[in-house]
Amino acid sequence: MTPTGPTPAVHREPSTHGGWELNHRYGERVHILDNAHLLTLLARLGSPDVKHPDLVPLLRTIYEVLLVSVAGNEFPRVHGEVPTRMTQSDPKSGVYRGPILDPATRIVIVDVIRAGIVPSQTCFEMLTRVLPEEHMRLDHLNMSRVADARGHVSGVDLSGSKIGGTVDGAILLLPDPMGATGSTTIRAVRHYLDHFGQPARIVTMPMIATPEYLRAVLTAFGDDLVVYTARLDRGLSPQDVLADVPGAQWERERGLNDHDYIVPGAGGMGEVLNNSWC
Repeated sequence: MTPTGPTPAVHREPSTHGGWELNHRYGERVHILDNAHLLTLLARLGSPDVKHPDLVPLLRTIYEVLLVSVAGNEFPRVHGEVPTRMTQSDPKSGVYRGPILDPATRIVIVDVIRAGIVPSQTCFEMLTRVLPEEHMRLDHLNMSRVADARGHVSGVDLSGSKIGGTVDGAILLLPDPMGATGSTTIRAVRHYLDHFGQPARIVTMPMIATPEYLRAVLTAFGDDLVVYTARLDRGLSPQDVLADVPGAQWERERGLNDHDYIVPGAGGMGEVLNNSWC
């Protein structure tokens, strides 16, 4: 008889970031969030049983959590003094005194059309609630995969864009949901570096990333770029590799199939979100 009851807990090494991030060996520029709520949201998002009306709210929530982590860890902070409603009864003590996000921070968010439309808009809306809108910008890049005759991704086509100007000294955010080969991220970042200046910091925010993605973007940009992701997918790796700490056997890890789609992944997010398969 098949035993019933709770699935035994999988042993994991303690997180090196106070329980908020997964322990790994990819280096300090990679942040893999260790959050069961996020992982459950991602599992639902990738399920074929979840219908389109639920997809956008799920994706928005995932990026709200991701952005809170990015802003809290990567954005400059200053000491703030903000009156609260208690100021009327206690003018001296009824004031919040402590760290806040630096309102002078300039941020450029990059919408990589199509899958990045909802994530980038979500990040833009969240940040304009807490930082001056005159320091905030949402750019749009019209990018798509280019495949060779065998169906392998061979590059990225940048056929059009709406970019609002320089990124010198700004934080550049790329909330593109699927970190597969890294080619889209690399092309987008290089476009900015070649034509629009040098940002103070580059943060990519794929909700799912592969070991191949991490290797590609970290190799391309060195210390200028950091990665935040909600889930690491390396489902095509050998079993002994999957049992090891992520990144410990990086050269043997594999998260892409022969057509460069993420396994287990969530399907083609651009097509799924827009209900368009052409």
